Amino acid sequence: MIQLEQLAWKVSGRTILESVSVAIPANTYAVLMGPTGCGKTTLLEILCGLRQPTAGRVRLDGVDVTDLEPRERGIGYVPQDLALFPGLRVREQIGFAPKLRGLPPAEIESRVEHLAGQFGIAHLLNRLPDMLSGGEKQRVALARALAAQPRLLLLDEPLSALDESMRAEAVALLQRVQQEHALTVLHVTHSSSEAAALGTLHLRMVAGRLEAESRA
Repeated sequence: MIQLEQLAWKVSGRTILESVSVAIPANTYAVLMGPTGCGKTTLLEILCGLRQPTAGRVRLDGVDVTDLEPRERGIGYVPQDLALFPGLRVREQIGFAPKLRGLPPAEIESRVEHLAGQFGIAHLLNRLPDMLSGGEKQRVALARALAAQPRLLLLDEPLSALDESMRAEAVALLQRVQQEHALTVLHVTHSSSEAAALGTLHLRMVAGRLEAESRA
């Protein structure tokens, strides 16, 4: 469960987030929409620990994580640009977080092989990012985010680089991943059709504030 309590974030005297409070139940697929520049990405970055809020608290499953480092929060994050490491092969991308946490090589390899099979990218394990298509990069980024076995998955416009012919397949993949891994997901998008297909909880942000939510 995600609980945000009166979150605020200001920079150079400008308010980006103001009194944001919401509770997202465990195993929910929540979709966040809103105009460009309204604070959606900032909210995700505060959730995963890349930014510290000016005020307010972040709780995950009842635990206050506001002051914890990103790696201590149990969160998987896929930013809009996917942020794949240019010099690492797909195998190393997926194994990056488990290796950082000191898992034994055999366990890392097992986890990499399992996720690669689940995402249909086993044949890509020795490729570098510049040898991948947009859809392949998206699958690698998702597999990498899940390799640390997070409780919560944050997605920032994860399908924006895909053409229409690939989006239906990607939506089905996200639905399956959320169910199979029993994840709580917060997915930022500008696409109303994407939101309708995926979200069981719909949130909207306008000028740094969350408006009324609805459930599918």
